[in-house]
Amino acid sequence: MKLVSILKSKIHGAKVTAKNVYYQGSITIGKELIKKADLQAFERVEVYNMNNGARFSTYVIEGEGEVVELNGAAARLGEVGDPLIIVSYMMADTDTAAKYRPVIIKR
Repeated sequence: MKLVSILKSKIHGAKVTAKNVYYQGSITIGKELIKKADLQAFERVEVYNMNNGARFSTYVIEGEGEVVELNGAAARLGEVGDPLIIVSYMMADTDTAAKYRPVIIKR
């Protein structure tokens, strides 16, 4: 069986609402948005800053409300108001991958 990495979830245009350089790391996302995007706490995500081109990987921390907070070193890669693309990937066999449709949320 051959496995491929495919897009599982994408949040396009999420705006940074806060940043905290002194937190140990991660991206905090409001739990309602996590649920809509089919993500889960501690899941690895790739984050692309549409304002400055910065790209980084981190993990999801569940937050409250509409929060999208850059934490730790990632807080130096964006400013409040910057639009982000947040994506997660999954491994799937080629048959599943051919039929799978990712969850895409536009903000």
